[in-house]
Amino acid sequence: ALAPWNAPSSTNGSASGPAADGWHLAASHETTSSPDDAELYSHWRGKRWPLFKLTLWTGILTILTLGLYRFWARTRIRRWYWSAIRPGGFPLEYTGTPYEKLLGFLFAVVILAFYIGVVNLILLFLSFSLLAAPGAAYTLTVLGVVPIWFFAAYRAQRYLLARTRWMSIRFGLEPGAWGYALRACLHWGLTLLTLGLWHPRLRYTLAKYRHDRTYYGTQRMNQGGDAGMLYPAFVHVMIGGALTAGTIALIVSGVSDVAGGEFDPDAVSEGTVPLPPVANLLIFSVPWLIYGLIHYGVEGRRLLISQLTVGDVVLDPRPQVAKVLWIAITGNLARYVGTFGIILLAVIAFLAAAVASGMALQAFESEDPVEILQAATTNLPDWVPFAITALFYFSVFLIWNVLTHIFLTLPEWRHYAETLRFRGAGHLREIGQRDRDESREAGGFAEALDVGAAI
Repeated sequence: ALAPWNAPSSTNGSASGPAADGWHLAASHETTSSPDDAELYSHWRGKRWPLFKLTLWTGILTILTLGLYRFWARTRIRRWYWSAIRPGGFPLEYTGTPYEKLLGFLFAVVILAFYIGVVNLILLFLSFSLLAAPGAAYTLTVLGVVPIWFFAAYRAQRYLLARTRWMSIRFGLEPGAWGYALRACLHWGLTLLTLGLWHPRLRYTLAKYRHDRTYYGTQRMNQGGDAGMLYPAFVHVMIGGALTAGTIALIVSGVSDVAGGEFDPDAVSEGTVPLPPVANLLIFSVPWLIYGLIHYGVEGRRLLISQLTVGDVVLDPRPQVAKVLWIAITGNLARYVGTFGIILLAVIAFLAAAVASGMALQAFESEDPVEILQAATTNLPDWVPFAITALFYFSVFLIWNVLTHIFLTLPEWRHYAETLRFRGAGHLREIGQRDRDESREAGGFAEALDVGAAI
């Protein structure tokens, strides 16, 4: 068989032996191996320290430029992540530019401002004319943005794929943003009406819509399976959600405790009486719900991708729920502790500097720390407290973003990359290049609406 592709990865996720150049070495085995027997492994080449420096520095530049540098920052961070994922030893390439994002964002802001402004003005006029109140107008305005949000998410995905290459072959996504938005609105409405039970069907329908319109080079992808395969993975969410919702409903409705005493929810809100024993169920139901959401996310993604084919190439993902759960627990703990630690150090440093300044001004005449602090702050220029507050505010968000990348995003991407393989990989040689998709909007609507869209 194609030995370089069948070689397992080493413990650190890098290719072992000649696997990093597996595509070229495998060509010499074409006469002795069937393309269906070829298996290609994915690897990860990315470490925390370079990403820490990149996200910290680009975050600082974004703050100093009042947000303008974020288009350059996002481009550099995407290129780092893309290059760290290496199926068969070959890195993904991200070819997007910050200028595309900036122009797309400005274009989207103009369109959205015109749309929201005109529509909101008309709705306000009708609301005051017919109902003599603006509430209906505000509600309809918010609902009117929902399909645009889904529209933006699809367009952003199209731009990402249009600017992604592997072995110089471009990915692509067919136009269809409004079709995606209409399906998303319909299925989300059904999900809300069924109290979440429709969500697996929603997830499968939207995934199939996207995947069936996705190309790798000249080869269209195909999403197999059906929505029913996702329901076993959704069981924990249903049980945890039902227990949590039921417990909260009992507490709010004023259920009597086990001993038969009357329960007053108003007294509970005032803190004069303890919660009834039924509230103890939350200790079990909430963690169960959280586990169910993580399990459903990982297993659902595995099931969908395992039914995704690129011609005769079959994707074979093998992520582990326990691993992703561990990443979520430790990652969130690290970023909360890290962010809180930075806040605590900043507060201590500020108080120490203020006390030292106050002591110098008071010439040690007062030993009351409150008077010392007041003396220090009253003698400061007006712009200093504002500057310190702004610096503190942005620093918290900067540290939070950096720690999120280091302890959550990177480990999760690495796990998914290292547990992905391709069966029938020899058929990849049959795929040709596709024309470049200009995608001039460049995900601008996603930037304006803060959809996210990957990194």
